Amino acid sequence: MLRFILSHFFLIITTICFSQHSGFRVENGKKKVIIPVEIMNNMVVVPVVLNNQAPLKFILDTGVRTTVLTQKTYSDILGLTYSKEIFISGPGGEKLVDAYVTDNVTLDLPGVHGEGHSMLVLEKDYLELRNYLGTEVHGILGYELFSRFIVRMDYHKKRIVLLSPEHFKKKRRYQTMKIVIEDTKPFVMANAKLNANTELSVKLLMDTGASHGLVLEPESDPAIKIPEKNLKSIIGRGLGGEITGRIGRIDALELGDYKIDDIIANFPDPESYSDAFFKSESIRRNGAIGGEILSRFSVIFNFPEEEIYIKKNAAYKKKFNYDMGGLIIKAKGARLRTYEITHIRSGSPGDLSGLKEGDLIMAINGTDVQNMDLNHINGFFNSKEGKRIALEVNRDGARIKVEFRLQNQI
Repeated sequence: MLRFILSHFFLIITTICFSQHSGFRVENGKKKVIIPVEIMNNMVVVPVVLNNQAPLKFILDTGVRTTVLTQKTYSDILGLTYSKEIFISGPGGEKLVDAYVTDNVTLDLPGVHGEGHSMLVLEKDYLELRNYLGTEVHGILGYELFSRFIVRMDYHKKRIVLLSPEHFKKKRRYQTMKIVIEDTKPFVMANAKLNANTELSVKLLMDTGASHGLVLEPESDPAIKIPEKNLKSIIGRGLGGEITGRIGRIDALELGDYKIDDIIANFPDPESYSDAFFKSESIRRNGAIGGEILSRFSVIFNFPEEEIYIKKNAAYKKKFNYDMGGLIIKAKGARLRTYEITHIRSGSPGDLSGLKEGDLIMAINGTDVQNMDLNHINGFFNSKEGKRIALEVNRDGARIKVEFRLQNQI
């Protein structure tokens, strides 16, 4: 399963001065609106109608200031005009992204109307969200929504609730935590117990646009050490491509009175993650909390009062597992029903079985994959340690069968 770290790779983009006179409002004078959502790879996907014409799907991301459309095809079809063209460069001045700004855009969610928005449009689908999530995803929506409403993200019930700040009252069953909004992004203080000897307070971005559980940046504090037992792996994907690093477990993370044990943490390689998009930030932080942890709670974001409210859900005690097959799979084709293995972790069960990058998965445990989505397929490789997996793959026209057992290597 490929994990996404969207927010950090829009840091330069979102500091560009957009002329915005945007506004969201709940329709028909209602105090709140409940919106059904999809949960894809620990990220919340909301339905959005662009300019009253195009029904699209956007990831809800606390780390992004300006709405992003990842596929220019849609804005071209709608005949949107662009007020400026920009490009984003990475380390060494290498150009990574061509993009455009379009103004006065209308964005509608069920029961919510928004007009006068500026939107960033990427020239190409650099992130390949639809391919690595296995469903149609067209963009990213962030601060503009969180700054206007109290936003409750209920991962377990697959819905979000938007409430006007003047109608919000704190709920007794939720724990209140202070956050600080810096450059439109929410940061929280937590206590990280790395091992029996190391415990420290860390400042973390609350990043709903990241599918991982926890990122810790070793360069931010000398006390943050990569665990002795770790895996070298691709840990995510951003605008600059694949993000590499080390994966290891820490003893616990404390969010207020909640203590989450035996967490898998990502320790990104400095040259892969802490590039111009990260280093140019003036904000000091130690890492980020992503969807794999946030999805174990019902989370209410109150940006105006700089508070969050959390309550554990049924997934709170779910064990943290990491990619027990060692495969990254990409969905291709118009229906996203062709599944290609794009990466195999060295020494993983998938690697030792003889699988190769470029193999097309045809069947899993005797079932044709044409009737499965990518989320279902990834579920096979993250189900239970020791589970037997029998794959049939197409390799250059030849049908090949392999078997292996899932292994939790960290």
